[in-house]
Amino acid sequence: MKRTTILLVLAIALCSCHGRKDTTGVVDTVTDDYGRTIVVPAHPQRVVSLSPAVTEILFAIGADSLLAGRTDFCVYPDEAAQIPSIGGISNLNIEKILSLNPDLVISGSMVGKKVTDQMDQMGTPMVCVIEKPHFDALYDNIRTIGNLVGKTHEADSLCNKLMDETRALTNGDTGDTPSPQTDKSKENCQTVPTVYYVVGFGAGGNFTAGGNTFINDIIKMAGGRNIAEEVTGWNYSLEALVQNDPDFIIVRREDSAAFCSMKPYNRLRAVREGRVIGIVSGTLDLQVPRNIDAVLYIRKRMSELQK
Repeated sequence: MKRTTILLVLAIALCSCHGRKDTTGVVDTVTDDYGRTIVVPAHPQRVVSLSPAVTEILFAIGADSLLAGRTDFCVYPDEAAQIPSIGGISNLNIEKILSLNPDLVISGSMVGKKVTDQMDQMGTPMVCVIEKPHFDALYDNIRTIGNLVGKTHEADSLCNKLMDETRALTNGDTGDTPSPQTDKSKENCQTVPTVYYVVGFGAGGNFTAGGNTFINDIIKMAGGRNIAEEVTGWNYSLEALVQNDPDFIIVRREDSAAFCSMKPYNRLRAVREGRVIGIVSGTLDLQVPRNIDAVLYIRKRMSELQK
């Protein structure tokens, strides 16, 4: 048996299913967010990202030089445009991905288990790192991605920086536990402004971020109360939106004009009184380091618009 084959067998035997690096530096075994156990290279040299969040995190930890491919939706930071695109996410071009000769593919929430299994059958390891329900899970995702690409130290440093910034903003409350600010008593509900985040609207239906999302945590960290906090998932009825008539509406900047001019949304109090907050795409709808920017911006705009 060749020496490299012996090393590979030993490496697989020594790896734990929770991502501990083997002593030979040949391979690593990880368990991804779909519960799949995957053998991956310990030091990947060509990585394809199938998630805008993954791409942003790779840049943030200084691993962008490893990126061999990304999707059309991976547009932050601007430098990502220099990386070859494999196209969309919902209609993944597996042949295009394989043509980039990746030794590791990292996907996100928009890629289903069926596709990841197909990639495995092609012989290319694919690890899924999905968005989690609470804000603090951002740190887990950063560390997971850092471990996958050999940037453990850089990932830890980024997490420590973000945690320090978060604590300074929220006095330690990251929104996933009850706090006096988010108490649902009548008295507090009168002082904490209500907020609605527009995910989808119009003929296709009304969608927002429910209470079991990291976006709900961000709204609370910014000082608001999500009117959909008792909803699980993303569906929200137009009747409930009109009835709750929030103090503030947050919408992606590119959708703001259409939302504010469309009936019946143009009759909402926040629209009529100019309390619609247009936010940069990716800062709130992706679980990424820029979530801190979203907290700061929402808090700032709510304060300005209340005056």
